[in-house]
This record gives sequence, C-alpha cells and structure tokens, in this order.
Amino acid sequence: MSETSESRLSVKTRRPGILRRADPAVLTAFGCILLLLLLGSLYSSNFLSPDYLLQQLKVASFLGVVAAGMMIVILLGHIDLSVPWVMTMGAMMACAAAGFGPAGAFVAIPVGVLSGMAFGLLNGFGVAYLRIPSMIVTLASNVVAQGLMVVYTGGFSPQDSAPPAIRWLATGALVPGVPNAILVWFAVSAAMVFLLTRTAFGRAVYGIGNSERAAFLSGVGTRRVIMIAFVFSGGLSAFGGVLLAGYASKAAQAMGDAYLLPSIAAVVLGGTSILGGRGSYLGTVAGVILITLLQSILSVMQMPEAGRQIVYGVVIIVMLLLYGRAPPSR
Repeated sequence: MSETSESRLSVKTRRPGILRRADPAVLTAFGCILLLLLLGSLYSSNFLSPDYLLQQLKVASFLGVVAAGMMIVILLGHIDLSVPWVMTMGAMMACAAAGFGPAGAFVAIPVGVLSGMAFGLLNGFGVAYLRIPSMIVTLASNVVAQGLMVVYTGGFSPQDSAPPAIRWLATGALVPGVPNAILVWFAVSAAMVFLLTRTAFGRAVYGIGNSERAAFLSGVGTRRVIMIAFVFSGGLSAFGGVLLAGYASKAAQAMGDAYLLPSIAAVVLGGTSILGGRGSYLGTVAGVILITLLQSILSVMQMPEAGRQIVYGVVIIVMLLLYGRAPPSR
C-alpha cells in the first residue's frame, strides 16, 4: 500500500462514525437548508422566527406525506405520476363521504385513503403483473382519476366541505403550539423508517431496486412487493389530499397538480437514486424541508408558477447528474 493511500485511510478512520455513514446527498440537502435559512433571514427579519418556521413545517407536512409514498416507488426504480389526481380524488371522496351524516364523517378519512389505495393497486398490478412501464400505467391512471372526478363534480368545484375531524387533523393542535399536521408527518416518518429499515418488506424494496432479477432468484416475491409499494404510494397520496382538504376546508379541482414535481424533487434531493436501490427517509425529510423553504422564497420573490416549475425541473436534473446516474462498470 502506498504512502498516499495509507494517509487517506488514516484520515477516513479518524472521522466520526456518523460522518462515515452519512450520505453526501443528505449532507448537501441539510447544508442547502441552512443556506436558504441564512438567505431568507437576510431578506426578511421574520424568516427565522419560531412562528414562521412552524408554519413552514406545517406546509411541508402535506408534501412530506406524499413524498413518503413516492420514495417507496422510486426505491424500486419506478415512478408514480398518478399523484396529482389521486390526491384530488382522496380529498373529494373524503369530503363526499362526510356528507352522509355522522356515520359518513366517521368514515371520511378511510374512504379517501382507500380510494387512493385502490388506484395504487391498479398501478401495482399493471407494473408488477402486466409488466407495463410504471410511467405509462400511472400516467394513464392519473387521467382516469381526473375523468372520474370531472364526471363526479360536473367539471365544477365540489360543494362538499371538509368535516370538522379532517379540519382538526390538518389545522388543530393536540400539543399546544405544535400543529397536528406536523405530528401526523412525524408519525408517518417514524412508520417509514421502521418499514424500510426493520422489516422484510423494506429489505425487499432495496433488493428489487438494486436488481429485481437477483431479488427474485433469492426468493423474494418481487411482484407482490411492487404491487404493495404502489398501494402505499396511492394511499399516502390520497391521505395527503385529505390533509390538504382539511387545511383548505374543502376539496378543489386539480388541487394535487402542484405536488407532483415537488414530491419527486424532494425524494431526489434527499439522495434517493432515481434508478432505485439507494436512499434514506432522512434524506427525503431534508428534501421536503428544502423544497418548502425554496417555495417560500420563490413566493416572497413573487415568481410565477411557471418559473417555480422550471426551478424544480432544474433541481431534479442537477441532482440526477450528481447522484442519480448508474455507477461505472468495473
């Protein structure tokens, strides 16, 4: 071993363990968060106030729930483009169920989430068993969901309002000073970390993302895992829509359109490989916070929606160039 390689090895071994294990993309995302906070504080003195930061975390919670489902699918090496109208459908179905009296209000959230899971099941069946590319089948199901909601509402904004339980879940405060939406995101995050790191399903997701063929030959039920992953994605997208309806007090046409690119950008920004098999949910949390702060700054700058979409697209391309490419063959 040369003197240069020995010195590099000694430097690496002297690093704290947490730094040796840390994903460079995750560290980069947290570094960008600190940079955005610094830039925001220079632009406005209220940017670092506790009330403003709590409000940003509350807004981030809706995107965080949706990004959790998107991450599971991306870890497999697939994509879910049905997020916009599955979110909208979940919100509309929950509000519609609430219109059937006390019993309807009680089942409103399950109805919204189950409607999203049903579309996730269709997506997963198409990808896993019919071998249709995920981009095609999820884009088609997004159009189907859009058509169903347009037929249901007649093309107008639905008249059903969100029931008190959904509004409380999105805007209330079980813990004084902490919005419930943040607690919901925390619960989803804890469940995601446990699912991906402590269960056979999580290990199978990473295995399929690295090599579906190898995972199948090792005895993993790859088709079942892929289908369940899309069910998770559909259910979490619909749940995000339900929370968003509670935040706005009602569902609206195309309310999920603004969440497709940010959810993908948040996952990719957090270091999850778009090719699958690599990524951590901590990185996705960092990506969600980063995207939310970026949205806030662009909003303060009064940048139009078209400009924001351009920014998200550029961010995704840059992160793909940095972390999303396949490793060179040896």
